[in-house]
Amino acid sequence: MEHKLWIAVVHLMQVEACRAGGFVAFSHGKETAVRKVTPGDRVAFYAPRDTFEGSPVQAFCGLATVTGDHVEQRPLPGTEHMPWVRDADFETVNPMPVRPLLEELSFVRDPQHWGMAFRRSLFEVSAEDFEIIENALRGTS
Repeated sequence: MEHKLWIAVVHLMQVEACRAGGFVAFSHGKETAVRKVTPGDRVAFYAPRDTFEGSPVQAFCGLATVTGDHVEQRPLPGTEHMPWVRDADFETVNPMPVRPLLEELSFVRDPQHWGMAFRRSLFEVSAEDFEIIENALRGTS
């Protein structure tokens, strides 16, 4: 089975909490969103802001491989929120601002209005796009 490659759009605080908890969660913790990913899938996290209504971040800031077979609810570390999650392994990466990558990413159809590409909370991307993001996060681009 071929694994899927995803971009998750969540605020930076949630990425850090997911990393600390060893799991992935998307779409404000909705069960339907986390059921879309399966073990072996890779997820690149994009943070538009540091908190839900906080300061702009506009950077890729996490890279994870889904490992969990089961979907369950767990507390999000540092919050009272109980999202639906799947276990995941996170890599240690350096945040990468999105703007230098916009011209290279095929899912960004109009670099002038690039934010439209990130209006979805979880979306599948091509291997080529994922590799661009992955290399940037690892500092190997």
